[in-house]
Amino acid sequence: MLKRVLVIGVGFMGGSLCLSLREKFKDLEIFGIDLKEEVIRRAKELCVIDEGFTDYSRLRDVSFDCIFLATPVRTFTDIAQRIRDFKAYLISDLGSVKGSLVYRLEEILGERFVGGHPIAGTEKSGVENSIRGLFEGKRFIITPTERTDQSRKEFLKGIWERLGSEVEEMEPFLHDFVFGVVSHLPHLVAFCLVDCVRELSREINLFKYTGGGFKDFTRIAKSDPVMWKDIFLENGENLLKALKTFKDSLEKLEELVREGREEEIVEYLKGARECLLL
Repeated sequence: MLKRVLVIGVGFMGGSLCLSLREKFKDLEIFGIDLKEEVIRRAKELCVIDEGFTDYSRLRDVSFDCIFLATPVRTFTDIAQRIRDFKAYLISDLGSVKGSLVYRLEEILGERFVGGHPIAGTEKSGVENSIRGLFEGKRFIITPTERTDQSRKEFLKGIWERLGSEVEEMEPFLHDFVFGVVSHLPHLVAFCLVDCVRELSREINLFKYTGGGFKDFTRIAKSDPVMWKDIFLENGENLLKALKTFKDSLEKLEELVREGREEEIVEYLKGARECLLL
């Protein structure tokens, strides 16, 4: 099914994809592109890729079954311009923002592009942290448009099902609303909480006394700042709407605590808890 692929951005997600593809598709030839020569060298040492380059022109005449974009989402448009003349049946991505970005990429890459988003990952970054089998049992979202080529969509679906993912389709703008709420907002809140504790640590280092609850909640604040800066900005409209609702809820609980309304605090907390027990 796959003979040769190119992964652009050989970090944690790109590296994990390479390892997972190598495990499921025998005799697959994997190429990588990254900004840093040391990343390419390390990826080859770890057998994540077979060959890699920092110069796009080195691969202009190579034919690929599939090219995956695994870089921060705000680099996608520039990369698409660089690879628009590459020989590839399918071009897809691992980005967690779709919306208008999908349409911009379709304008550049035409029917070869099909948007995708694996719902998998950790707070770690770097090719050395890549995980084989990361996508097993996870959901993968395809975001087709009216322009999407059906055969290429099915080809992409087949790849991710082979990697063990449960594939479903979602309209690009709906995708951004959903993940703006359930993924991007929690990351923003985690970063803010850590910043809050830092601000309150002027007289005593509060981080010395954090327990399991704090560490569980803020684990995702260890994620790559550049990647999340791009996500926050690219999906800013949905994120700000979700943040407004979060602030309203926070202010409601703040008022209940300030006024000592015990029964209403319990009801508030019970309502939140019950959502997670459904």
